[in-house]
Amino acid sequence: MLILLPPSEGKNSVQKGKPVSLNALSFGKDLNATRKKTLAALGTKISKSPCAKAVEVYSGVLYKALDYENLNAASKKRAEKNIIIISALFGALRLNDLIPTYKLDMAKSLPKLGPLNSLWKPVVTKALDSLKADLIVDCRSSTYQGVWTSEPNKTVGIRVFTEKSGKRTVVTHMSKKTRGDVTRFLVTQTKSPKTAQELQKLVSKAFKCELVKPEQKKSWFLDVIVKS
Repeated sequence: MLILLPPSEGKNSVQKGKPVSLNALSFGKDLNATRKKTLAALGTKISKSPCAKAVEVYSGVLYKALDYENLNAASKKRAEKNIIIISALFGALRLNDLIPTYKLDMAKSLPKLGPLNSLWKPVVTKALDSLKADLIVDCRSSTYQGVWTSEPNKTVGIRVFTEKSGKRTVVTHMSKKTRGDVTRFLVTQTKSPKTAQELQKLVSKAFKCELVKPEQKKSWFLDVIVKS
């Protein structure tokens, strides 16, 4: 199982640590050439800034809900193995990759490089297509989904709704918290689901949810219903 996460706009300021080492980052073979370009476009300061683990840098509501620091050792290990973060600056990261605090999102364009989504798509696709996973749980926001389109038949997007008087409404901002809650729940489980059906069965132990069959070439969706 892979769990795809977006980064967060909110980031902790890193005060101490060594500068970023591209050779130490995950997926370096496929992504480092593009990483050099994005770092250069932001200027030399970011390349010399102190670094911390990506999971410690990102401070948004999804990462607060994941609460990695308070996971037990086994759950941390599963999180480190299964979670991939899509990043506008670095393409794709693991939780323990050391990165600086930065401000950049995938909807932006950089001088001479153009739109970041288009810049990253071919190299991130090459890097992640090579990974072997029975199931991909997609918790990314729409801005980051276009960077890599995984196989629809084994991909489940997490959507969040509230329900009142039988009517469902899409949850926007606080959907990030629910996706963080679902991610935390999944990495605390000793057995990983291998199909969309197994995912729904597992998640339903902690959340009200429904599995939605794909239409045409789209992915599955797991609709999580939360209290309004």
